[in-house]
Amino acid sequence: MKRFGLFCAAMCLVAAFATACGGSNTSTQEKASGTAAATASPTATAGKTSGSAAAAAATITIASMSFGDPITASPGAKIAITNKDSVEHSVTSDTEGKFSVDVEGNAEGTLTAPTEPGEYAFHCKYHPSMHGTLTVT
Repeated sequence: MKRFGLFCAAMCLVAAFATACGGSNTSTQEKASGTAAATASPTATAGKTSGSAAAAAATITIASMSFGDPITASPGAKIAITNKDSVEHSVTSDTEGKFSVDVEGNAEGTLTAPTEPGEYAFHCKYHPSMHGTLTVT
């Protein structure tokens, strides 16, 4: 029940932020225990890309406590996350507030790439030795 309450509170904050920003379509996704600006449920996602719907640009596959190779995506593209480990991981931007998606063990989630082109280093907030890179072009 605590996770549901956090989810609802986070969704309210997202709605308030989108309204305050003139209705921006910048995506945020909330996981049931969402504590960051952009998190995702392992089985369901919320959020929309700006402009036309962007196709899945890339997949982050988490396996053996690693994010794998760097990924490239278009601005605002949906990125699939597959967690093949048995433990929960996050895909959390090293730049606070850009994105943070929690994915339960042996589950899937999504995140929406930032709308600004650039290179975004990320890590797992649960396992500090895990690092990856997302390039938005």
